[in-house]
Amino acid sequence: MARRPVIGVTAALENASWVVWRDTEVNISQRHYSECVAKAGGIPVLLPAEDESASDPAELLDVLDGLVLSGGADLDPSSYGAEPHPKTLGYKAERDRFEISLCRGAIERDMPLLAICRGTQILNVARGGDLVQHLGDATQHVEVPGAFSTHEVRLQPGSLAARAAGAERSEIRSHHHQALDRLGSGLVATGWSVPDDLVEAIELPDRSFIVGFMWHPEELRDGAPFRALAAAAIRQEVPA
Repeated sequence: MARRPVIGVTAALENASWVVWRDTEVNISQRHYSECVAKAGGIPVLLPAEDESASDPAELLDVLDGLVLSGGADLDPSSYGAEPHPKTLGYKAERDRFEISLCRGAIERDMPLLAICRGTQILNVARGGDLVQHLGDATQHVEVPGAFSTHEVRLQPGSLAARAAGAERSEIRSHHHQALDRLGSGLVATGWSVPDDLVEAIELPDRSFIVGFMWHPEELRDGAPFRALAAAAIRQEVPA
């Protein structure tokens, strides 16, 4: 029996209060991520932001077979050379540095990488791209603040995104007031929202498995992208 691949899942850096701890900084991840990784046959490992690995991610990446860049708060606009929009909130430079560094290290060694929502923005920024900081106060991507929206996406036939998602068109759940703008070096758009044609999926064709979705497959308990990641992590073919 093949060894289960070790899949790192980046943790959000937030403030929380419970029992005797009040307004305490925490490493946090909704359990859906680890459940999806485990059901796909991987061993999920939570990755909290820390500066030593941000400076040199090699030692951390050495113990992983694949990487999930998870969703969460906005990115610090300074990470892509912009001034903050009034609606750009909650960013943590420490998390951004850590995840951008891990992303670049994973790409350099061709480690399978699945980026989700904010993680897709990290992937774009890590490759030199930038973001639209605010789409507007009422879009199909955030119909109600604090709640997921539902809409369709279409994926380019034959693309890694379509193969990883298991369909060329599907209904998804999203919650993002920001979007990809100029794509970073080597990245191509392979998925778009319906009907407004916002870029919803990107990939890096010169690597074996680098793909980003602007929606949240873990919220749909959609195991297909995680199975594809786990398969790539043990050097199996991505399911067709």
